[in-house]
Amino acid sequence: MSGFQQARIDLGVRLRQLREAAHLSGKDLAERLGWQPSKVSRIENARQTATEDDVVVWAQAVQAGHETFDDLIEQAVGLQARQDTWRQRHKTGLAALQEDVRDLESRTRLLRAFEPGLVIGLLQTAEYARHIFSKVRRLYDSTDDIDAAVRVRMQRQEILYDPERRFRFVMPESVLRYRLAPLDVMRGQLDRLLAVTTLPNVEFGIIPFEAPLPSALVNSFYIYNDAPVGVPTRTKDLLLRDPDDVAFYARAFEELCEAASFDEAARAIIVGVVDEGLARDSERVREQSPG
Repeated sequence: MSGFQQARIDLGVRLRQLREAAHLSGKDLAERLGWQPSKVSRIENARQTATEDDVVVWAQAVQAGHETFDDLIEQAVGLQARQDTWRQRHKTGLAALQEDVRDLESRTRLLRAFEPGLVIGLLQTAEYARHIFSKVRRLYDSTDDIDAAVRVRMQRQEILYDPERRFRFVMPESVLRYRLAPLDVMRGQLDRLLAVTTLPNVEFGIIPFEAPLPSALVNSFYIYNDAPVGVPTRTKDLLLRDPDDVAFYARAFEELCEAASFDEAARAIIVGVVDEGLARDSERVREQSPG
């Protein structure tokens, strides 16, 4: 057994002891935290690494003392620093990763998100998500739980209809054209984006091809409230809390918004991509028709 896994076991045991000392069942604790009961079980049994946010809310729920509180945070931060790689995280399964994101989003009132390479998860259709997860599973050799991952991703989208929350999404026009799924799936995904642009609490921007860019569109990032900032890379999933880092990404987001088109202009771009696809299909049919 690796030192990392033993440290994860030790943290899980300690968290379970605190829960039991507070006379809470796993289900009771999950309800207090707004989690799925399975997450409590995975953390306690060392099948998932508790994040700093996880141990903070756990300690609050069981009314842990200040010294215990600080020790738990130190353990969690140490674990994250040692293993926060996508390959390690994907060993817990795609659905577990989606539940982690849902937990973070549930505590978020303002979400700002930029994605340069694919449709933002909260805006994906089930079939588009299925194709994305299939590619992720192949890349990281994840467990085969794509159906469960799609189900949780669709459940995450319920927060879009909460009028107390605000969402600001920006993507480049190229995302609408990338062939990450078959054409019929892409058409359905574009229709979904058109529908989302009508939600009153959602700002959805598309950066047109011809728009001057403030900088290279290097990586995606998600700003949850005022912090943290989630920055996924190919090998790590970073959560940044340093004020300078957060301020940097907040400025970058506003610059991207200045380059983006919103409302009717954004819908016109989406409709244009749909019309181009339909025109190509019609031309292909004509070419294949006899005579």
